[in-house]
Amino acid sequence: MTSRRLIGKRGLQVSPICLGGNVFGWTADEETSFAVLDAFVAAGGNFIDTANIYSAWVPGNAGGESEAIIGRWMAARGSRDDVVIATKVGMQGGPQQPKGLTRDKIRRGAEESLKRLNTDHIDIFYAHEDDEETPLSETMAAFDELVNEGTIGVVAASNYSAARLREALAASDEHGYARYELLQPHYNLMERSGYEGELAQLCVDEGITVAPYFALARGFLTGKYRRDQPLPATPRAAGIEKDYLNDRGYAVVDALDSVAKGHGARVGEVALAWLLAKPAVVAPIASATNVQQVTELAAAAGLALGAAEVSALDEASSVA
Repeated sequence: MTSRRLIGKRGLQVSPICLGGNVFGWTADEETSFAVLDAFVAAGGNFIDTANIYSAWVPGNAGGESEAIIGRWMAARGSRDDVVIATKVGMQGGPQQPKGLTRDKIRRGAEESLKRLNTDHIDIFYAHEDDEETPLSETMAAFDELVNEGTIGVVAASNYSAARLREALAASDEHGYARYELLQPHYNLMERSGYEGELAQLCVDEGITVAPYFALARGFLTGKYRRDQPLPATPRAAGIEKDYLNDRGYAVVDALDSVAKGHGARVGEVALAWLLAKPAVVAPIASATNVQQVTELAAAAGLALGAAEVSALDEASSVA
């Protein structure tokens, strides 16, 4: 992953694969998380994604565990200047991470994330989800303050509709505030309708780069789920069975198999390469719970698909 892609007006350089930190403190304990982070950097990766609520859904957790693990890892390795850290604010994650994008919640979220990450700045700070109860002018003003103070570098949005993203950009332009420069949508071969179309075109038109989350569809697009085979023993298996184990899902896996065979690649590598072939996509986000999975993520960064291969995957994953 020696190549770098650019985010924002400042030209923040990131690896073409972003390592998702949602598993740290959940399905990856601290020792395993350190090993995964070490392997990712050794493979040339530098882009790491987390959030203040990761992983509040785990019994006994309060949220912030992922940030704290990453913070301890950076301190142990002296690696802060070598990585680009993205975290988020505004989604409900227990009493310590309230929902909302008011000025006070954004500032408090930033302060608490800085402490857990053991750093004096956040490279990319996301609004984790839209807050329709707070004026967009207040939200963008709060982000702008943090940019001007040097606390954050790039302001980003996740889970925004095209209409609300357009309104947020207009509010920034009207008042001269920092704009959203990166979008994190739910987007992969199995989840296309929420991003493709108006939202994707808006990102292209406005110069907003895109880092899709659940890039491997919670593991479905790694090839672990096959016809007439038992479900893998993972926490996500039941949800994947419900959502993706159907004719369309199997057609996508068949198409991935065909393209992967032509490149001598793994199925998951092809699924990530498909995203990297899409306009505005800067780095798909995928998590790893062991070093072998990191190796597969790194391989995807160097896999270039031909136009016919992209079209074949488009067709297999299209929604009738």
